[in-house]
Amino acid sequence: MSAPKKVVLAYSGGLDTSIILKWLQTEYSCEVVTFTADLGQGEELEPARKKAEMLGIRPENIHIEDVREEFVRDFVFPMFRANALYEGLYMLGTSIARPLISKRLVEIAAMTGADAVAHGATGKGNDQVRFELAAYALNPDIKVIAPWREWALTSRTRLLEFAEQNQIPIAKDKRGEAPFSVDANLLHTSSEGKVLEDPAEQAPDYVYQRTVHPEDAPDTPEYIEVTFEKGDAVAINGEAMSPATILTALNEYGRVHGIGRLDLVEGRFVGMKSRGIYETPGGTILMAAHRGIESITLDRGAAHLKDELMPKYAELIYNGFWYSPEREMLQALIDRSQEFVSGTVRLKLYKGTAYVVGRWSDYSLYSEQHVTFEDDAGAYDQKDAAGFIKINALRLRLLAMRQRRGG
Repeated sequence: MSAPKKVVLAYSGGLDTSIILKWLQTEYSCEVVTFTADLGQGEELEPARKKAEMLGIRPENIHIEDVREEFVRDFVFPMFRANALYEGLYMLGTSIARPLISKRLVEIAAMTGADAVAHGATGKGNDQVRFELAAYALNPDIKVIAPWREWALTSRTRLLEFAEQNQIPIAKDKRGEAPFSVDANLLHTSSEGKVLEDPAEQAPDYVYQRTVHPEDAPDTPEYIEVTFEKGDAVAINGEAMSPATILTALNEYGRVHGIGRLDLVEGRFVGMKSRGIYETPGGTILMAAHRGIESITLDRGAAHLKDELMPKYAELIYNGFWYSPEREMLQALIDRSQEFVSGTVRLKLYKGTAYVVGRWSDYSLYSEQHVTFEDDAGAYDQKDAAGFIKINALRLRLLAMRQRRGG
């Protein structure tokens, strides 16, 4: 690959990406443009601007954008229409943020005339794959620079030495070994590494940052109502809200009641297993509510087909194929299923769990007249079940007869 002339860097303002910024300047003698996304990680982003300026980036080459609404509306909500869970448990909080960051990196590269983009993902993880697959899908000619796969700064000591040599400020707590690595956005917080690397050991309480311990949550349950239109949440307790505002509000409910903690050993796309601690408070409530409204509005056949396809859909997102034709095909099917997924779900929040306790919809398929144990006024003839059972039992009876003859 020829040396880039201008690079758009996914820049957090932290030590690692600041080192990458300086390394790009010294290694390639190229112009660097920074992009910092406000995904709802809960951190002040203006210090990233000041740090970039201090490292020689011109103000017009510093891009800090609030993309929370786009993140939830165009990435989180479509994923939640599928009830997507990777390996049956993980709500894909980190995975779903990467295609949006890559999208903006490529767009800013086109806008500024840059010929390359760069990220700070290591060569051991999934994020390098996600960033790069998305970038190539959106611009097949873009150059992608992954410093962790190229440089000789292979230890924390060498990183700190490089920072000191280049007058990059080092926070005092960065001089020692960080206890664990954290990635955060509006959907979740992910913690990995160091004190979490032995999956046999319980994670220390200080790892959890977004939720109170369920045992310390209020002793009185709280009830909320979430309203949906075509599979997307649109209101809480009757108050209409934007997508990001809804997720922010649900995060607070989840935080108070200790909802959404997950200790997971997962299979990374690159082949190894890793242990992570995830907190997805609002997402856990949203998932329960969405399944609740689907339970009365979605036909059994459609619901079961969705559940069969969901693991594949979730794996595509986890592995970085958000912009692939197969994910888009599955999304079209999922979105078609949500045409009548509208109504309201009532949830009970208590000690780490969100329970669905009520649901209603103008499009409900639930018929009390058909399922009642009382007189159904002829809505269902129970004698019909006899023929239904005999037809479905025919092949089983023929198999049993053969077995008896053979035995």
